[in-house]
Amino acid sequence: MSIAASTVPVPPAAAMADASGLFRDYAERLSATLRGFDWSPVETLAADLLDCWRTGRQVFICGNGGSAGNANHLANDFMYPLSKRKGSGIRIHALSDNPAILTCLANDEGYDNVFAYQLAIQADRGDVLLAFSGSGNSPNIVKALEEARTIGMRSYAVLGFGGGRALSLADVPIHFAVDDMQIAEDTQTIVGHMIVQWLFKHRDTVHAP
Repeated sequence: MSIAASTVPVPPAAAMADASGLFRDYAERLSATLRGFDWSPVETLAADLLDCWRTGRQVFICGNGGSAGNANHLANDFMYPLSKRKGSGIRIHALSDNPAILTCLANDEGYDNVFAYQLAIQADRGDVLLAFSGSGNSPNIVKALEEARTIGMRSYAVLGFGGGRALSLADVPIHFAVDDMQIAEDTQTIVGHMIVQWLFKHRDTVHAP
């Protein structure tokens, strides 16, 4: 049953004007962040993911909170939408998608280790880690990047703010120096979606089953 238009509360005009101004400002800040960015590290990530698709190397992706949601989202996009062909996609694993594993490791080994311990079991030398972090200082992200280095993985990190410790730990940092968590999280999905569209254009260069 629909709600009659007359029953929908209308905020005061001043509140609506404030919202409109905030939305325009947000759009401009996001646009400015993207306009001024050096896309070369994203190109490197895109090329590496294409090679993973071609060779079967695994990709692991992780983040906390909203970044975890973005990691789970893009794990889907890199598995199927980039190809839309049965059996053809990147072998990708979102380290935040299994609550049983996360709560077990957090309980037994501490939350700082929930990603690193998964990598130590599942990842191989030459695989790829893609980490998402606004601050770049989340202990579990830092430990995941350290574990990736120990294993011999290639690591990437999409970061905001000052980049934190992850800026120097990632083999290829993708750093948007913006002091806004929401925009920092936006850049994670934007980078992922850009790469998905580029990979889709190159799907005919990948052997189909």
